[in-house]
Amino acid sequence: MSSEPRSNASRVPRPDRDPGPNLILGLGGNVLLDLGLGLLLTLLTASSAGLLQEPRGAHLATSALLYLGLSALLLIGRTEPFPGVGLGPANRVTLIRATLILPVAALLMSPQELSWGLAWWVIGVSTLAMVLDGVDGRLARSTGTSTSFGARFDMELDAFLILVLSILVWRSGQVGAWVILIGAIRYLFVGAGWIWPALQGSLPPSWRRKAVCVVQGVGLLVALGPIIPPSVAALSAGMALAFLLYSFGSDVRWLLARSGGRSGSPG
Repeated sequence: MSSEPRSNASRVPRPDRDPGPNLILGLGGNVLLDLGLGLLLTLLTASSAGLLQEPRGAHLATSALLYLGLSALLLIGRTEPFPGVGLGPANRVTLIRATLILPVAALLMSPQELSWGLAWWVIGVSTLAMVLDGVDGRLARSTGTSTSFGARFDMELDAFLILVLSILVWRSGQVGAWVILIGAIRYLFVGAGWIWPALQGSLPPSWRRKAVCVVQGVGLLVALGPIIPPSVAALSAGMALAFLLYSFGSDVRWLLARSGGRSGSPG
């Protein structure tokens, strides 16, 4: 995954274009077509999971509703035009990742435990989504279509996937409820920023964050593996949480030090 899902998206340069008075009516290009194709991909992904579980219709409907909610947020929440034709090349890749992640998230609405086959399905689909995370950022930079909106879209999707996986690991019974902290800590960090404004500061790029983000995803997927003993699952998730706490601690210290007038690097 490209970066730890809390990097400040505002450092991405904005295109020199006027967003206009009405972003929703001024869609232009093929934005609605992109979103329509995304809905189709979401349903196809959910249908593949439906072959491994019952009831199929409920999961399909939940996946579609999650996607429609995301589409509404994309249209209403953006503060700048989409780059290029339609959503733009990089945002299309991020949207494809969303069509993989949302059907995984829809499984949280099912009271049933993950079957052997469905657990492997989650691992395969989530792995593909993580691999694609390394594509959208490079594509945005190579095509000159980087935007703060696209960075935010990618970042929030990363955070959401980690939260979903951490809950699924807990529900698998392999690891205790503490594993949810892996997915929740980013949102706790954001909440803490409302209380301590110093934590809302911009963080410089860091390879450490990128590495820890990968460790989170891999650690959770290993813990979710049906053939993994609970002791190994707990160790995998525990190591991911330890690295994550260290990373967040480093950034919190750097932000607090900077607010106090000291400078440096969070590492």
